[in-house]
Amino acid sequence: MSGRGAVMSGGGAVMSGGGAIEWLTVPSPLPSGPLTVGITELGVAAVHFTPDAVPEQAPRCVESRRVAAVTERFAAYFAGARRELGLPVDWRLSSGPHQVVLEALYRSVPVGETITYGRLAQRSGVFEGVGESPGLAARTVGQMMGANPIPVLVPCHRVVAADGLGGFGNGRIGLDVKRWLLTLEGWLAPTLDWDGPG
Repeated sequence: MSGRGAVMSGGGAVMSGGGAIEWLTVPSPLPSGPLTVGITELGVAAVHFTPDAVPEQAPRCVESRRVAAVTERFAAYFAGARRELGLPVDWRLSSGPHQVVLEALYRSVPVGETITYGRLAQRSGVFEGVGESPGLAARTVGQMMGANPIPVLVPCHRVVAADGLGGFGNGRIGLDVKRWLLTLEGWLAPTLDWDGPG
């Protein structure tokens, strides 16, 4: 789980050009519950839907300015008051073709839009030599989305199958999270049980 030039140090911290990753818990209305967010001097490096993804001894973020910025932006986004989180991204936990695909997604698929796995494969330019196997490229992009270290910020929930929603990690709860986010962003119509902002 290390990116360009990163090395593991004690307590699960990843050191790189932006210092150690420090963690905070962000309240969320998502079906998965609160988010665990890893931040550095450079920006958000990781988002986890499950709190047990981060070791207890991992360093906690105590810098009030960073905590407030991240917490307030997520709160405004989940309330429907912000279209984009507008937080800087630290790409240290991705590299190579994976990072190229994630950056293509991040730069080119705004709120309210989606893209298929196959189309993202084409747009990224990573799979130009695949030739006659576009299905392989689409499946590979699906795996890359499942390994996205910064979901929500790098919007892998906006990547869908050609014939439906596609997957979103963590089984059923993952699909519920994907539906919730796509409803919040206006791509899916709210259902009778929608519990997000009106």
